[in-house]
Amino acid sequence: MDVTVQDNPGRNRFELLLDGEVGGFADYRRRDGAVVVVHSEVDPAHRGKGLGGELARGTLDAFRERGEKVVPACAFFARYVADHPEYGDIVAG
Repeated sequence: MDVTVQDNPGRNRFELLLDGEVGGFADYRRRDGAVVVVHSEVDPAHRGKGLGGELARGTLDAFRERGEKVVPACAFFARYVADHPEYGDIVAG
């Protein structure tokens, strides 16, 4: 399976593409000079395969490349950042 994560700025979300089809997403909003990840989900048919981690990693790496700070308001992203301290430098306040 080909797995990619790409920004869809028109929908304010990063999409997890599985063989070109959307299999998950992470919604975000811009606020006070940071990007707030407000919600994420992976299609139930694809859960338990580590794809949520792929979505989080791809999303956070893209924000890092852009020099943006992130507020992980989504419970999954907050847990992911807590478990992966290498992203601490991009977490806002």
